[in-house]
Amino acid sequence: MEPRVSVICLCFNHARFVCESLDSVIHQTYPQVELIVVDDASSDNSVAVIREWLLQHDGVEFLTINENVGNCQAFNMGLRRATGKYIIDLSGDDRLTPSRVERGVSFMEMHPEVGVQFSDAELIDEAGKRLGFHSDRFPHATIPQGEVFREVLSRYFINSPTMMIRKSLFDELGGYDESLAYEDFDFWVRSSQRTQYAYLPEPLVQRRVVTASMGKRQYAPNSAQQWSTLKVCRKALALCRDREDRLALRKRTGFEFRQALRTGNFSLAWQYVGLWREIR
Repeated sequence: MEPRVSVICLCFNHARFVCESLDSVIHQTYPQVELIVVDDASSDNSVAVIREWLLQHDGVEFLTINENVGNCQAFNMGLRRATGKYIIDLSGDDRLTPSRVERGVSFMEMHPEVGVQFSDAELIDEAGKRLGFHSDRFPHATIPQGEVFREVLSRYFINSPTMMIRKSLFDELGGYDESLAYEDFDFWVRSSQRTQYAYLPEPLVQRRVVTASMGKRQYAPNSAQQWSTLKVCRKALALCRDREDRLALRKRTGFEFRQALRTGNFSLAWQYVGLWREIR
């Protein structure tokens, strides 16, 4: 039998876009798809929009959270209900291409050593107009594969909405770290110590660029995301295996130190100075 894929769609104030995201899941060319929708206490009419959409679509699990808990905890709530062999973490404003699940499963089934498969992405604006591709900034030839721990420490190259992940890997890791304000950097650091990564050089996801997105706020003055990054860097130091790993982490801490200075977060910058000394 074809393995099931669980798509966990997280919604927070995505009323304008969430139906497009949900439609992209049910219109997959792959038949064994489980859809779990989690609304993290949206303050717009997202819940009403989703409930109306559900009237026309059976077999979809919908969880509503009364108090905003953040992406990490909201995702873990959906993950505990997932029964698929593979997991896709889909934001309520992004869209899967029709063959995304089929392409991912076909690859993963042939490569049991790979725990995370990711791809290129088409970037779209709020109206759905194409802005370009992730590979415009990160060319295919520059994307590392296999053991990528050292690479994820030193630089960004993975478009996180494009990932398909073995559920067994999530089970090993205990899901996302709920003490953090965002999930992907910590997940990359912890998972790349345990499994191999593989890249498919085709746009399997449409990533929406939204003005008020979490990514846009990452380097806002004194943002919670910046402090979470410091915590992940401290965790990463304990995972470093050799001098080259530590050099990669030192490169990352240098970058984050400069961002903290740029945003006037001097107490955070001082913390990075201390961490840099520990690494050295």
